[in-house]
Amino acid sequence: MSLADNTQTLDNLLAQARLLPVMSIRRESDILPLADALAAGGIRTLEITLRTEWGLPAIKLLRRERPELCIGAGTVLDGRQFQSVLDAGAQFVVTPGSTEELLTLGLDSPVPLLPGVATPSEILMGYRFGYRRFKLFPAEVVGGVTALRYFSGPFHDIRFCPSGGITLSNLPSYLAMANVMAAGGTWMTPQSAVDAQDWTRITQLCRESLALLP
Repeated sequence: MSLADNTQTLDNLLAQARLLPVMSIRRESDILPLADALAAGGIRTLEITLRTEWGLPAIKLLRRERPELCIGAGTVLDGRQFQSVLDAGAQFVVTPGSTEELLTLGLDSPVPLLPGVATPSEILMGYRFGYRRFKLFPAEVVGGVTALRYFSGPFHDIRFCPSGGITLSNLPSYLAMANVMAAGGTWMTPQSAVDAQDWTRITQLCRESLALLP
């Protein structure tokens, strides 16, 4: 796929989703119940991180057992991991930062890449490759809504999916920004609820989050 095609795919995906829960799987037994709890709350596009040993198995399992969900891979750090998530069946790839290796791989990837940025210089590096969609990370640390407001001047044709420090309380301010296409994070999948297998709480958090969409 071309970068233009993948950008359109990413736009369509995030326009429908608007909220992107980040799942860091610590137990195999949590994979399907957690995904089902999110889906019950109205969330069907999920980002599975590679922060744990269960990242790749979770992507494979969900692609096989929950084909109605859209499963992406997050915390992809290099080319080896990029290929591994493609092999696992990931439908989009998210990185916490940008390198020439990752940006090059995304140019003709069969699925969209959402590269991470934190500074204008990183945005410009991605811009040079042709990217116009980025993950702003860690959003709250690098300026949050204020940073996004200032980015909208020189980078008027760029849209972001901020992640990192987003909560129910500040979610509306992010989604109100014209250059924000979606917001991601762990507020819908708090580790305390996952550890307790409190799937009802996770479903409720999803519903409360969706109710805040403009």
